[in-house]
Amino acid sequence: MAGEQAALVTAPTLDLAAVRADFPALAQQVHGRPLVYLDNGATTQKPRAVIEALVRYYEDDNANVHRGVHVLSERATAAYEGARDLVRQLLHARAVSEIVFTRNATEAINLVARAWGDANVHAGDEVLITAMEHHSNIVPWQQLCARSGATLRVVPIDDGGNLVDEALDRLLTERTKLFAVTHVSNALGTVNPVAGLVARAKAVGAHVLIDGSQAVGHMAVDVEALGADFYVITGHKLFGPTGIGVLWGREAVLDAMPPFMGGGDMIRTVTLESSTWNDLPYKFEAGTPHIAGAIGLGAAIRYVRAIGFDAIQSHEAAIVGAAVERLRGIAGLRLIGTPRVRGGLISFVMDGVHPHDIGTIVDREGVAIRTGHHCAQPVMDRYGIPATARASFAFYNSAADVDALVGALERVRAIMG
Repeated sequence: MAGEQAALVTAPTLDLAAVRADFPALAQQVHGRPLVYLDNGATTQKPRAVIEALVRYYEDDNANVHRGVHVLSERATAAYEGARDLVRQLLHARAVSEIVFTRNATEAINLVARAWGDANVHAGDEVLITAMEHHSNIVPWQQLCARSGATLRVVPIDDGGNLVDEALDRLLTERTKLFAVTHVSNALGTVNPVAGLVARAKAVGAHVLIDGSQAVGHMAVDVEALGADFYVITGHKLFGPTGIGVLWGREAVLDAMPPFMGGGDMIRTVTLESSTWNDLPYKFEAGTPHIAGAIGLGAAIRYVRAIGFDAIQSHEAAIVGAAVERLRGIAGLRLIGTPRVRGGLISFVMDGVHPHDIGTIVDREGVAIRTGHHCAQPVMDRYGIPATARASFAFYNSAADVDALVGALERVRAIMG
């Protein structure tokens, strides 16, 4: 991802004009100006390939999966299970049995906290998280500790937004049952060295969950190489539909976990006295799933893989690196977080201007950014601020988008003084 000194160059293998033409939303105007969409950390826009996959399912193949012998059900099931294999390929997982569809990354984390956590975390144990986590990777562990009597420990971050190594060494002990860590911070842009973190946690016998929500659409991920036990993603930040996410878990770990929810499709047999459970991954997929969402996610994965992560990373690193340098030149603007390795987002504040006012003014200039605490209130507390403005980038963003952002922020300064 982007280093702080990256130069503005476009990867030669990424045809930016062709890519942008694939995203209908980018062609619109807002407030009479061309849309500059820099809120990709919240959700990404969708290519036509995804939109068409959704339409095709609903127009031609709409049927429930796994339950019918008629043609529509067979086609829907093939597309749904084909999407599962595309996720397996994306994550370099060993088997499709390790790919569990959920509503989003939040549900995937809660699934682990309930199904694995309730069975394995007890009084006297510790759960370790970091101070840069999204609320969805904090609250489920707080709830688990409250239920079990375990203790929640937190790895602090330094002024640059990096994990404090010495604290991590001190906090990882034989009492640590689980270490939950984000791959890329949604509030700071920090890219954590997750492979090394996993190795350190494994050395004390801990299980590891990685929140890959801000990573998987921007860089290659190999869960086998990382060595973690769980990896969670959300489809809408991977250019796919909302309402679809994924839990990857090691087969042996998932197999030992009890079900998260009960109902149809997660059972093998049911009597009025007792039930037995289906094979993986269906044991964790109770009820009718988000079939169209999974199919749309599969289309998104095909699209992203066709572009290639080398081209995506090179392009995004250049754009984000240039944006960092340009923002540093704006009077009164301060970056929040200067990580050693930065992902595709930049958080900042401006002297004397509330972030919500920044967002409102730049929106009038056609620039969409995010303002607020970004579901990361502990990060805001760490820096002594209530909120930030955040520009987050994807491979369809351009040098002209950076120019528009800078121009809009200069407009903020001119209006607010």
